[in-house]
Amino acid sequence: METLFYRYNPWWEGKLNLEGIIERSKPLSIMRRNLQTKQIVLLTGLRRVGKTTLLKLFIKSLIERENIDAKHIFYISLDDYLLTKKSIIEIVDEFRSINKISFKEKVYLFFDEITYKKDFELQLKNLYDSQEVKIYASSSSASVLRSRKPYLTGRHVTLEIMPLDFQEYLIFKQINIQKSDQHLVASHFEGFLFTGGLPEYVLHGDIEYLKELVDDIIYKDIASFYKIRKPQILKDYFVLLMERAGKVVSINKIAHILKISPDTAKRYLKMFADTYLIYLVSRHGKTNDNILAPKKIYAADLGVRCMFTGNRDKGSLFENYIYLKIKDENPKYLYQDGTEIDYLTEDKTLIEVKYGKDLNEIQEKLFKKFKADKKVIIKSNYDLEKYLEK
Repeated sequence: METLFYRYNPWWEGKLNLEGIIERSKPLSIMRRNLQTKQIVLLTGLRRVGKTTLLKLFIKSLIERENIDAKHIFYISLDDYLLTKKSIIEIVDEFRSINKISFKEKVYLFFDEITYKKDFELQLKNLYDSQEVKIYASSSSASVLRSRKPYLTGRHVTLEIMPLDFQEYLIFKQINIQKSDQHLVASHFEGFLFTGGLPEYVLHGDIEYLKELVDDIIYKDIASFYKIRKPQILKDYFVLLMERAGKVVSINKIAHILKISPDTAKRYLKMFADTYLIYLVSRHGKTNDNILAPKKIYAADLGVRCMFTGNRDKGSLFENYIYLKIKDENPKYLYQDGTEIDYLTEDKTLIEVKYGKDLNEIQEKLFKKFKADKKVIIKSNYDLEKYLEK
C-alpha cells in the first residue's frame, strides 16, 4: 500500500511536475477561499470536465504558495481496484502512519471519485468531527451526493465545475485577440460554440474522445449503476434530447418514440441530469407550473451537443451557452398565451436571447408587458459580458 500511496503522491519525494497543465483561475480561486474553513469541499460536475486536474493544481498551490509540508498532503483516487477492501478511515490511518503524522497534526486530504466508497458520507463526517483535516473530494454523480447530504449537513460546500467558458477557451487555445483585432472575436466565438468546453477536447479536437465520454456515462455511470437491461434505449433517448436541446421536451412523446412508459422516460431523464449530461429548466409560475409543466432541456457541453446535431443552429447553441453562464441565477422559462421568453432569473431579470436577431412582434409585446425588475436582450457575447458585469 505504501508504494501505491507514493505513486499517487509524487510530491512526497519532491516531484510535482504539472508542466503544460493550464490553470483555471476561477474555480481555483473559489477552492482557495474555502481553504481556511473547516467545511468539506465537494467538487461535482460532468465527467472529464477537469476535476482531477483542479485537485492536483490546488495541491501544487498549497505546496508552493501556502508553504504546507508536502507530506501532510494526501491525494488518492478511490476507484482504484487495489483499494476495494479498504475504508476511507483505514486509508487515512495508513497515510498518517506512513508519514509519521499524529492525529493532532493537520492534514489535507484529496479524495477523487469519493462516491465509489460505501458509506463515504459517514466516514467523511467521522474524519471531519474527530481529526484535524481539510477535505476536498470529487464526484461525477449528483444523485449520490444529493441522497447523502443529510449526513453532511453544515459540514460541506459544493462547487460544480463547469465546462470552459469562452474566455477560458481562448486561454486553452492560446488565442490572444488584440484590441485592434476585435473583428476576430465573432469568428472565434462561433468556433467555441461548435467545440464546447471540455478541456481535453478543446486542446486536441478528437471526436472519438467525446464519443467515448458519452458512452462511458451512459453505459457505465447510468446503465451499469442502475442495472438497466437495454442500455441502447438510453443512448437513443440521449440523441433525442440533444436534438431537442433548448426546447420544451414532452415526456409522453419521448416515451412513445422509444416505446417505453412515461414513468420510465421520466426516470431516465433524471439519470441524465444526475450525471451532468443535461440541465432541466422549469417553467415560471405557481408551484404546480414548476412541478407539472414540461421542462426545457439544455446540454451540459456544446461540443457533446454538436457531435449529435452538427453546427446547424447557432442561435440555439448560443442560448444553451447563455443558460450555462447564468445557471446559478436559477432561471426559469416564461410561457404565456402561447409565447415564450427564454429566462426569468431569481432576482426578477427577464432575459431573451436572440443571436444577431430581433424579437418578433408577439415576443416583444410580452417582453414589454411582463413585470420584471430588469429586462435584457442578449444578441452577442459582448451583450452577455456586459450583463455579467452587473
